[in-house]
Amino acid sequence: QVQLVQSGGGMVRAGESLRLSCVATGTFFSIGDWGWYREAPGKQRELVATISVGEEVKYQESVKGRFTISRDNAEKSTYLQMHSLKPEDTAVYYCTVNLIQRESDSWTDDYWGRGTQVTVSP
Repeated sequence: QVQLVQSGGGMVRAGESLRLSCVATGTFFSIGDWGWYREAPGKQRELVATISVGEEVKYQESVKGRFTISRDNAEKSTYLQMHSLKPEDTAVYYCTVNLIQRESDSWTDDYWGRGTQVTVSP
């Protein structure tokens, strides 16, 4: 029953901004680490950013200083704020999360969202 619902994708010009959202729905005890991946045509999927339960953040080198990952535990959400977008950022973006379903359980494998298209024109 757990699903990740994504929103916020779209088409923008180079230099503009987008904010991606991902909300975890369903029943679970605790949310773990969030991640954002992207997959461009003809390229393998790559990890863009992560944010841990303790709010430690990590970024792929190519997006450092431009992207910001955040989380809202009350809203069961993660966000990826993207500034100064480049054509090279064009891809389908996926959110991921692991969680504890019940209080006595261990961490699950990652759940994946369906992805949202981000297109950046020159």
